[in-house]
Amino acid sequence: VQRKQYVVARPVYSEDSFVEQQEKICRQRKTPWDHIKLYFTCDSKRVKNAALSLLPIIGWMKIYQVRKWLLGDVVSGISTGLVAIMQGLAFSLLAQLPPSYGLYTAFFPMLTYFFLGTSRHISVGSFPVLSLMVGQVVLRLVPGDGKPPANITGFEGLSEDHQRVLVASSLTFLMGIFQLAMGVLQVGFVVVYLSDTLVSGFTTAAAIHILVSQLKFVLGLNVLSVNGPLAIIDTLEKIFVQITSTNICDLVTSIVIMVVVFIVKELNDKYKAKLPVPIPIEVIVTIISCGISYGANFETRYNVTVVGKMVKGYESPMAPNLDVFRESAVEAFPIAIVGFAVAFSVAKVYSIKHNYTIDGNQELIAFGVSNIFGAAFRSFAASTALSRTAVQESSGGKTQIAGLISAMMAMVVTLALGFLLEPLPRSVLGALVIVNLKGMLMQVREIPYLWRRDKLDCVVWVGTCVGAILLGLDLGLAVGLGVELLTVVFRTQFPRCSVLANIPGTDMYRDHKDYMHIYEIKGVKIFRMPSPIFFANIEFFKDKLTEAVGFNPLRVLKKRNKALTKIKIHLKKSEHMTKGCYKNKPEESEDAGNVEELVLPTDFKDLPFQIDWNADLPGNISIPRVDLHTLILDFSAVSFMDISAIKGLRTALKEYIRIEVDVYIVACDVYILEKLHSTMFFDEEIHTSMFFPTLHDAVLHVQEKRKDCKSGNHWVRKH
Repeated sequence: VQRKQYVVARPVYSEDSFVEQQEKICRQRKTPWDHIKLYFTCDSKRVKNAALSLLPIIGWMKIYQVRKWLLGDVVSGISTGLVAIMQGLAFSLLAQLPPSYGLYTAFFPMLTYFFLGTSRHISVGSFPVLSLMVGQVVLRLVPGDGKPPANITGFEGLSEDHQRVLVASSLTFLMGIFQLAMGVLQVGFVVVYLSDTLVSGFTTAAAIHILVSQLKFVLGLNVLSVNGPLAIIDTLEKIFVQITSTNICDLVTSIVIMVVVFIVKELNDKYKAKLPVPIPIEVIVTIISCGISYGANFETRYNVTVVGKMVKGYESPMAPNLDVFRESAVEAFPIAIVGFAVAFSVAKVYSIKHNYTIDGNQELIAFGVSNIFGAAFRSFAASTALSRTAVQESSGGKTQIAGLISAMMAMVVTLALGFLLEPLPRSVLGALVIVNLKGMLMQVREIPYLWRRDKLDCVVWVGTCVGAILLGLDLGLAVGLGVELLTVVFRTQFPRCSVLANIPGTDMYRDHKDYMHIYEIKGVKIFRMPSPIFFANIEFFKDKLTEAVGFNPLRVLKKRNKALTKIKIHLKKSEHMTKGCYKNKPEESEDAGNVEELVLPTDFKDLPFQIDWNADLPGNISIPRVDLHTLILDFSAVSFMDISAIKGLRTALKEYIRIEVDVYIVACDVYILEKLHSTMFFDEEIHTSMFFPTLHDAVLHVQEKRKDCKSGNHWVRKH
């Protein structure tokens, strides 16, 4: 294939010669104090930008196209509202709360997110993973089943349901405080520590927890709820012990619901391009189930547990409980992080698809305020759900007006239509929860892909998933973060080092193991470490360098200095030396000297000749042969070095220099060079002339320096 050619003619540069020829701008870098002053500087432009940032609604309302977008938002809002109502009822069971409070979560958080959120497409409301995490705290503080609640001031005179609502809303309030604080402090970047792999493993484990928690509703069993490590195993044991007491009506109803909803959802996905809006199958089966349950009197005839009394209207605002804050602070923070991470991930997908930007810090503020506001009105943790957001976007939603309409629908049900849902069997809600777990459960298919592509990522996925399943979601998240950080440490502490060689006819250098036809310079090693060098991997760097060159320079130096001592002693005994391995240097002094330190540079000043260390030495003196004359270190992938690494590098370079190996460092980052200067890295042995801007510059310099070598000795061809 004919490829374009380029030719560059320029001098061979070292870092010193480059600095001499190219005039550099002396930049005045800002100090931390300068950044602080700039942050608190106020002018009209910053006030305007701050207002637009804190109220993103101003930005998209200015460009709102009523004729094009309003109808789509209305249709989308109605479709999303129907799904949000059903999911709110279902997910409230995960939070161990009466179903009506799920409608609160579908309403109140959306009111504030409408003004403060930067995403135009996500559907704010309950999310099954968060609901389950809230439910675990609720169960710990208000276990029910005849067990006494925790000793918390404020529980006096409250029913069990109201105690649970107080715990859930107080936990949500604290979660909102954490999110708001992170947003104000501009630390939205924390979400980057939750990789896609970790989130996938975590949500899969959460889906398994959710599945197990809903089995008691699907089977119609009265299973005592448990919490803590290995709780999932305890729950499964209790379910199997009572399996013979399964309510057949609940089981049949659940199976029929799951099959029908699954089939229709698959048809929605298959024909989504042809359908104007997805078929709201959850709403349809809920209405039919309510009608059949009411007409056949499932509650009394078949002993089916139903939704029961729905709270009509909204209750007055409620202050959070400080005792609950103290008891749940450890759980509130991971709930806040997970809620934001999921919402931000979903929002990012749709912002890229529809070409607008979202702000992570503003999203934290929006969700923080939304959860605080919702908690004051007894709602529980809000985030988003991918399935609900997909409905809002695919049914024509363009802005959060669709979200506002869906919230209004939840309000209508709460105020006027809630009584119609009272005959609904709870097994139907459990079935709807389970069938909506398909997407999260199918993430297990990522394991073979991850194992083939990146085994460390696979370890993160499996470690997070197994940890969250066995230890619970809060401890499991901590385990996942620990495993993820260990993989980062492993990647940086043990990077894949390589020896480079030249691609013939180019200025390109690649790993000499990867190519058939490649040229290696005789007597030259080019070593590359693709990682930052710091205290944890400096010894690894030195070991790999020793492995690459094939000898230990310190050992060679000690051997040479010991041999030199023997030669000087031998000189004293005999003034007539054989000339087989020495070249006379009559100008040098004949006085013998003693080497005090074996690691000091070899001192020839008292010898009357120059020693060839690769020749046969007299007196049975054995010295390791060193065929290397030049070592080049490629630092193009070294992003930073700390003080420990600089000290270790300095020691290593001196060891090679003292055994007469020329050392060069190429492509070193300018800020690392500045740090080397500031840490007194250079001395009489290590000079700035050892640094070159590119690898090819250094190679050409070496060839020029050793041009007196015979032609053909420079290159060894590898086949």
